[in-house]
Amino acid sequence: MTRKPVTQVVILGGGTAGWMAATALVRIMGDLPGFSVTLVESESIGTVGVGEATIPQIIGFNRLIGLDEMQFMRETCATYKLGIEFVDWLRPGHSYVHPFGSFGIDMLGIEFQHFWLRGASLGDPASIDSYSIAAVAGKAGKFGWPQPDNHKSPLSRLSYAFQFDAGRYARFLRGMAEARGVRRVEGKVVEVGQDAETGHVTALTLDNGTTLAGELFIDCSGFRSLLLGQTLGIPFTDWSKWLPCDGAVAIPCERGGAHEPLTRSTARPAGWQWRIPLQHRIGNGHVFSSAFMEREEATDILLANLDGKPLADPNNLRFTAGHRTKAWAKNVVALGLAAGFLEPLESTSIHLVQSGIARLMSLFPDTGFSQVEIDRFNRETEQEYVDIRDFLLLHYSATERDDSEFWRYCRNLEPTDGLKAKLEMFRSSGRIFRENNELFTEASWLSVMLGQGIKPEAYHPAAALLDERETRDRLGHIREVIANTVAQLPTQDAFLRQRGGAIAPGELATT
Repeated sequence: MTRKPVTQVVILGGGTAGWMAATALVRIMGDLPGFSVTLVESESIGTVGVGEATIPQIIGFNRLIGLDEMQFMRETCATYKLGIEFVDWLRPGHSYVHPFGSFGIDMLGIEFQHFWLRGASLGDPASIDSYSIAAVAGKAGKFGWPQPDNHKSPLSRLSYAFQFDAGRYARFLRGMAEARGVRRVEGKVVEVGQDAETGHVTALTLDNGTTLAGELFIDCSGFRSLLLGQTLGIPFTDWSKWLPCDGAVAIPCERGGAHEPLTRSTARPAGWQWRIPLQHRIGNGHVFSSAFMEREEATDILLANLDGKPLADPNNLRFTAGHRTKAWAKNVVALGLAAGFLEPLESTSIHLVQSGIARLMSLFPDTGFSQVEIDRFNRETEQEYVDIRDFLLLHYSATERDDSEFWRYCRNLEPTDGLKAKLEMFRSSGRIFRENNELFTEASWLSVMLGQGIKPEAYHPAAALLDERETRDRLGHIREVIANTVAQLPTQDAFLRQRGGAIAPGELATT
């Protein structure tokens, strides 16, 4: 039995989420007879635009929609990202890198960290960062593309992502989407039509009188969640108990300081500050908890810690950590902030949009809107939010800081069951297991647990099969190969110039 496929899609809201969805939909489904995508947005409604840093999965999305990487780098003033540097999170004066990719090489059929732990027990002082080519290259300001076929090189295990201007990215995607037939309509929604029997959304009426009918509606309306939250009444699950930050102030500044291919997160008395270096400017923001700090003080701290002259007035944001209990209800799918918000500590905001799009493509409905597919979508979406929440909570709860009321609160946070299980396993034996195909890999958990001061009591017994001399020699050789490889890489700026990804000099000072 063949049911009528969905062919009329209406997206409410532009920005990164809306235009990512529009571009992917028309790219994947565009050849379906009669298929159309209409996106409605209003120039007078701003976008949040703090999601400028990404994780490696964005490469797959860009390739799916047919982006040329160097054109993308120029159009969005992008830089490369090899990981996130966390400064002062464990204690003031301490830092570590959460790198993309892996650490060292596995040996004797067991994970590398067990050999590193054995080396540390033998007095080897080298940090785990020195076994990651992403961490070493990032701190050196170097970059090169991965070499997956060159198995003898550490570059075969390198992963990377991007830091870019989210507004430029949305405009870039808009151009691609419209060229492929997406229709953009300017206007504000003043009425949402619903079917009297099913409750499905049937049409959006705009302030200019235009009515946009559709079969599938994608809610990218930001924190308002106009369709999923306001119209369909899907409630919000509040996670501020575990993630107490509820405000941010963001401001771009002129380029200055280090130009490393790393995002930086610096702990502050009641939250943290981000630093995202782009080709034309630096993106900065201070995420804070209003229960422990006034917005004026948060703004002063941010302005006092910029690397260059501010390029705009501070942009003030308010939010609550958590998610809608369902991201898909009836014929409405929410993406981005309309579905939920987790602070950008690990650069997951744009990824959550991307994974929502991928999940929708996998479960794309017909006009019958089977509840089986909807339930699957919602289960997987909620699990992804839960997994990311637990990873973010690790950063806050595992700290030695007690120099402010905020950090004393965080130190006493009760871990969730998922985080507690991971911590118990790692403390017991240095083992890490990736559950539910979760977003963050074993290497990610390893870097942050060690960086936040979690120390295993033991390591895998097989790591002791190598005697002390061979353990030291192997560890030293890995560090040497990584250091030598990084020494031969170009700087990030040189790489962009060589490959045609650098923007014109005249754009460097623009916002």
